[in-house]
Amino acid sequence: MAREGSTELSARFGARSRREPPHTPLWTRPGYLIRRLHQNHTAIFAEECKAYGITPVQYGVLTALLHRPNIDQATLGAECGIDRTNAADVIERLAERGLVRRAKSALDRRMMLAALTPAGASLTRDMHAAMQRAQDRLLDGLSAGERKRFLGLLLKLVDAIGPPGEPTARRRPARDG
Repeated sequence: MAREGSTELSARFGARSRREPPHTPLWTRPGYLIRRLHQNHTAIFAEECKAYGITPVQYGVLTALLHRPNIDQATLGAECGIDRTNAADVIERLAERGLVRRAKSALDRRMMLAALTPAGASLTRDMHAAMQRAQDRLLDGLSAGERKRFLGLLLKLVDAIGPPGEPTARRRPARDG
């Protein structure tokens, strides 16, 4: 049996009566629960995809480049939810592995464009089944209908909040439906 305060959800957690609060007030905070879910996803992804030596962020960049080749770092960062500097760092690491190529834009020489190399495209496709297993394991506790609703609600929140760094005043209010 897990000890009180364990970082794992224990059988005891599921067996608590509805009158007892689960663990501590942390378990009522969306940010805390999202962080915990992110930690779980990172661990599951690492386990399923360890043979490839690619992180979830790197796989996100590879996937974006598979579907949108020759995009600039700022656009790539926005697509993947990372800032321009982190996008440049991820692209650099992937380029060092021969998975991404970079070239200056013909229209704006200051702009660096990125695209997958044949090896990068192959790796991204080869990893898909392992990545999908990680996604399935993450959502394993939900029915098909719950998964669909959960993903819909996550998309709604991401859309409502907007990109990181966007002023709060410009964020879109939630709508019913």
